[in-house]
Order: sequence, then structure tokens, then C-alpha cells
Amino acid sequence: MHILKMVKKVPGGLMIVPLLLGAAFNTWLPGLITLGGSGTFTSYLWKSGAMPILAVFLFCNGAQINVKRAGIPLAKGVVLTTVKVGLGILLGVLVNKIFGDAGILGIAPLAIVGAISNSNGGLYAALAGEFGDETDVGAVSILSINDGPFFTMLALGATGMADIPFMTLVGCVLPIVVGCILGNIDEDIRSFCAPGATMMIPFFAFPLGAGLTFTNLVSAGLPGILLGVVCTLVTGLVGYLVYKIGRVKRPQVGAAIGTTAGNAAATPEAVAAADPALAVVAAAATVQISAAIIVTAILCPLLVTFLDRVERKNHPERYVDDNREKAAIDGEMV
Repeated sequence: MHILKMVKKVPGGLMIVPLLLGAAFNTWLPGLITLGGSGTFTSYLWKSGAMPILAVFLFCNGAQINVKRAGIPLAKGVVLTTVKVGLGILLGVLVNKIFGDAGILGIAPLAIVGAISNSNGGLYAALAGEFGDETDVGAVSILSINDGPFFTMLALGATGMADIPFMTLVGCVLPIVVGCILGNIDEDIRSFCAPGATMMIPFFAFPLGAGLTFTNLVSAGLPGILLGVVCTLVTGLVGYLVYKIGRVKRPQVGAAIGTTAGNAAATPEAVAAADPALAVVAAAATVQISAAIIVTAILCPLLVTFLDRVERKNHPERYVDDNREKAAIDGEMV
């Protein structure tokens, strides 16, 4: 059997196939992935272990960053964060000004800002690792500042709780920084960590999916699905176009911000706690954002893969090294 080859044929397969399997098990067979209780190896691997595995993934990618090119991940992270947050705030404020708190097509401004301005760092890192290079993955250290309710509350005027959890940000960046330091002072460590930059993807994708259920998608209905589609197409395509204008070597990675973070579903309640006037729409916004999380997890890898094919067809000279590496791997398998 050639399971791995089949998975890789799926757009963004290393991430999306395990993620959807995790969601499927969590929906219909939740007891199987927590067999033996929450403290077992089974539970850690299939249900609750996404973050530690993702931390190793970030460390391994950090080890691949060359300090001579350290400014590139920083620049990419700033650009992508500006695009993601800026579009989320702009669309949410415009809808609020024109249609009020009720929003448009059943989608409240609170849901729009919460879903569009928050990106899935794990999914971005996985797609960046598959379609980009170490500088693209390193950009997640900056992109992570849009994680949480800060920008949503800022956009909606609830500034009473508007502060960035600085130590959380430090904790997100530190594995990349330590990996980068070790990888630069010892080339052997960089080589040792290189396989982990891709091998870890399915192992954190499954438990990330196990935190979702397909019933969220059904209960949100058309507004939630539409929110996810808009999030992927608008922020993904703008991220791609900005990278194209900036002549980034692999602009398709810019579309990897077309996602909604898993913890964005908690944003409406946090905002409602700061501004009770929004409590009326918070419940619906939570369900809609939950749907957007699932929809974007499916659509964003498809979009990035499509754009990757376009770029490879139009600019084959940029992927000569990739083709040589693939040929070498195929030769070893034979």
C-alpha cells in the first residue's frame, strides 16, 4: 500500500487529511481517541497532544532558519499580520456602520472581525512548511499576535480588556528562537532537526481536528459556511497578491493566512464580557466562527495548493531545487 503517496495527492494532504480524520473521530467515535482516560498515551497522541507536537515542529523549523536571513521571517510576519488583521477590522467596521450589530446575511460584525482577523497558526505553519521555506514558517512568530480577542475588542471599541498577553506571545516565539540559535551554532543540529520540519505535521493535525466536530458546521447553517468562505477567499487571495506585488519567491504561501484560529470561537464571549451590549449576538457569532474554523481548514489548503500549481506552471525556474530533491527521493525509494 502507498498510503503516504495517496495522502500527498490530496491538496495540503499532510495537514488536511489527519485534521479531517480527527474531526470525524471526535464527532462519531470520541471515546476511541481518549481510550483509557485523559492521561494515556492514546489520548495525548490523538486528542490533547497537538500543542506539544506543534512546539517540536516550530523548534525544528527554527533550527532551519539562517541568521543571515533573519530579517526575512520578521518582514513576512509583519506583512501577513497587517493584511489579516487589517482586513478583519475593515470588513467588520464597514458592516457595522452600514447594517448595524445585526450584520449582513445573518453574519454579525462581531463574527466577521473575530473570524477574519484571527488566523490558525498551526495550519499556517503546516502549509508554510509544505509549500514555502523556513522563513515562511518563521513568520508564524509574528503572525501569532493576532491570536485571541485583542484586535476584535480594539476594533469594536471594548478597550477595557484590550491588552496583548505578552508572556503568551513570548511562549509562542521561544521554541523558534531556541531552535534558531542551536541550528546556527551547530550545523549538525540543523540537519538533525530537518526531518521534523515536515514529519510532525500529521501528528499535530489529527489532535487539532479532534478539537472540532462536524455538527458545528451544520448548526451554524449558511451564514457560518459563508463566513468561512469569505475568510479564505478574501484574506487568502489578498495575502497572495501582496506577496506577488512584493515579489516574494513563493507567493502562494501568502494565501495560508486564509484561516480562522481554533480559539477564535471563544472571542465573542470574551468581547461580550467587556461590552455586555454585544451579549445578544455573541452566541450566534460563536457558532458561526466555529463553522468558519472548519470551513477554512478545508478550503485554505485547497487554495494554497491551487496557487502553488499556478506558480509552478508559470515560474518553473523557481522550483528546480524542489524537483531535484523529489527525483533524489524517488531514486532512493526505487
